[in-house]
Amino acid sequence: MIEQPFQASIQEVEYPMPGMNEVTIKVERTGICGTDIHIYEGTYMSSYPLIPGHEFSGVIHEIGPNVTGYSVGDSVSADPNIFCGHCEYCQTHRSNQCLNFAATGVTRHGSMAEYVRVPANTLIKLPDSMTFQQGAFIEPMACVVYAMNRLQVQAGNRVILFGAGAMGQQLVQAISRSGASELVVVDISSSKLEIAAQFGATQTVLSDELDTHLSGQTFDIVVEATGISSVIQSAFSYMGPAAKYLQFGVADSEVTVPLNPFKLFNKDWTILGSMAVHYTTIPAMRWISEGRIQVDHLVSQTISLEQALDFFEQPKDRDLLKTQIQL
Repeated sequence: MIEQPFQASIQEVEYPMPGMNEVTIKVERTGICGTDIHIYEGTYMSSYPLIPGHEFSGVIHEIGPNVTGYSVGDSVSADPNIFCGHCEYCQTHRSNQCLNFAATGVTRHGSMAEYVRVPANTLIKLPDSMTFQQGAFIEPMACVVYAMNRLQVQAGNRVILFGAGAMGQQLVQAISRSGASELVVVDISSSKLEIAAQFGATQTVLSDELDTHLSGQTFDIVVEATGISSVIQSAFSYMGPAAKYLQFGVADSEVTVPLNPFKLFNKDWTILGSMAVHYTTIPAMRWISEGRIQVDHLVSQTISLEQALDFFEQPKDRDLLKTQIQL
C-alpha cells in the first residue's frame, strides 16, 4: 500500500468483494511498471492511499452478480483501464481519453495484493498454453499494440528508438516486424542493447556515443521510450523531413521541453502521443500466445510482495528489465 509519495508498507486490507458486473481475481503474477514508480514518487495522476499494480494475471476467485461467460478457476488477465462508455470521448472512439477515466492500480486498488477486484468487461481469458508470467505482459504489450496502431510504420521506414528497457524491447520486436528497413536503438546499458540486437535492432548505440555514431543523421520515425526530459529533447534532433515522433515513455507530469514551431511547420512533422491502451488487449494476447513477440527473456527477476518494498525504495540497476511479483 502506498500511503503517500515515497511511503509504502505491507498491510492487511479488506477482501475486495466483487460487486455487480465484477469479479475478484486471486493474483498470481504482477509486473512492476515505470508508471508504478511514478505513482510511488507522486508524479502521476494517482491519489493515496493506493495499492498499485496494473500488469497482472491470476485466477478468478469469486464472481459477482450479473457476470456471465466466466467461471471460478478461469485463468485471466485484465485491461486495467475502465471507461464510462457514455461521455463524448467514449462515444467517439476515443475511450482512453474518457472524462470519467479510472484504472486498476492507478485510480483504484490494484494487483500488488493477494486479490484484486475488476469489472468483468475488462477480463481476458488466458489460453491454456500461456503462463501467468506471460499473462502479466498482456497489458504492457497492449500499450505497444496501441502505439503501433498510432504510429503506422510504412515499409522501408528508417526508425530510431530511444530506450531499451522492458517496454523498449517489446517495441523493438513490434517495429522490426512492421516493415522498418532500419531500426537504431539507443540506451545507456550495453546488455540491453545486446538483447535489442538479438530481437530486431539493426544497429545499437550507447547514449554517450550518439554524436560519434549518428552525427547529422535523421530518421523517418523517432520513438522515445524513456520519459527522460533530456532524452526527449535530444530525440527531436533526429527527425528528418516529414518524420513522425512518438512519445511512448511516461515523463513526469510537470516536465516541459523546447520545440521549434517553425521546424514543426516547415518539416511537416507529425507528433504523436500514446496514452495507455485502447481495446488492444486481445491483439496483445495473440501476439504473445502465438510467439510473435517473445517476453519470457524480459523477466530479470521474480520477487515476493515483501521484497517489492525494497525494490521501490532502492536505486534501480540500469541493466534491469522487467521485475515481476509472484504472489
